[in-house]
Amino acid sequence: MESGILETYAMGVTSSSESAEVEEMIRLHSEVCLEVEKIRKALEQYAFDHTKTPSPAIKPFLMAIIDYSERIRNGETPTEPPALHSGSVPDDYSFWLNRSDLATPSSFGDFHAKIIGYNPAVTTAIVWMRYMAPPEVHHNEYEKFLVLEGSCEIEIGTTVHKLSTGDFLSIPLHITHHLRVTSPIPCKVILQRCAA
Repeated sequence: MESGILETYAMGVTSSSESAEVEEMIRLHSEVCLEVEKIRKALEQYAFDHTKTPSPAIKPFLMAIIDYSERIRNGETPTEPPALHSGSVPDDYSFWLNRSDLATPSSFGDFHAKIIGYNPAVTTAIVWMRYMAPPEVHHNEYEKFLVLEGSCEIEIGTTVHKLSTGDFLSIPLHITHHLRVTSPIPCKVILQRCAA
């Protein structure tokens, strides 16, 4: 009971011979069985105590990655959308914006995203946001926006930037930012995340 094997067993990472040994000890000694249950409950409580609610933007972006991977697997040719910059305009992305499979979805929750380009240095997506994007900080990638439809406010640190159709904004590293949609329609943007 002092060896640490019971903790390893409770986590499910013992070898088959170690598991057999622990299970034999559980069968023979009730105090070992009780100790394993105590360890399992402690591990479960630790997990609950340290749980963090994921950002509501995570699922839509994971779904966008799966969708993009499936499109590529089914024969879509990867493309390289242009880099976003202060002179970017919506027409720069007309090739993607005019595709019916990348059109605004008829319904979605708070977020929806479609990846239009990926390489290890840059991910480009069309993103729809109904209300807001939660506060976040980027340490390893720059985030850039070009508003296509609707309007929003992006608070970077203590500065609020009001954006509408055609506006561009780049988010600096290491500063908390938060987006709030200000239009009655979802805010549709080209979003680019570039490795720092």
